[in-house]
Amino acid sequence: MNRLIPIAVVAVAAFAFNFSAYGAGDLSKQNPIVVRVDLGKDGVATHRFHPDKLTFETGKLYRMVLHNPSNSKHYFTSIGFAQKIYTRKVQVMDELGASAKTLAEVKGAVAEVEVYPGGTTEWWFVPVAAGAVKDLHCSIEEKDGKTHAQLGMTGAITIL
Repeated sequence: MNRLIPIAVVAVAAFAFNFSAYGAGDLSKQNPIVVRVDLGKDGVATHRFHPDKLTFETGKLYRMVLHNPSNSKHYFTSIGFAQKIYTRKVQVMDELGASAKTLAEVKGAVAEVEVYPGGTTEWWFVPVAAGAVKDLHCSIEEKDGKTHAQLGMTGAITIL
């Protein structure tokens, strides 16, 4: 009987430890952290991401609102970013703000989102791998042959 007590203690401790590892939270129940990125500036053909440096933490749910207030379409493209996140969904919205309604929803792996002038898209994701990503860019090409990235529309993403 005394020989069974240490085994029972180890079994109970292992069982409790196993549940505590999963007890930290159900990731599907997280409230998203909202991050807004403007693609360009209102009414101006400025080719910049605002902000152009983004930081995220692994394991947290984000809702990145990509809004294009400019008069030119833009891409938010980053293969490196896509490889470090789990995309829950991408939603095309009818407007920016609290009264916005979802027009379409995309599920699955996403590496590039195109947002038309005045448009808004929400990218819901959870970072799963840490690292620095320096390939954020817009590859839209102007009539002169230069891409928006060549005109300065690039950025960096850090995942902690």
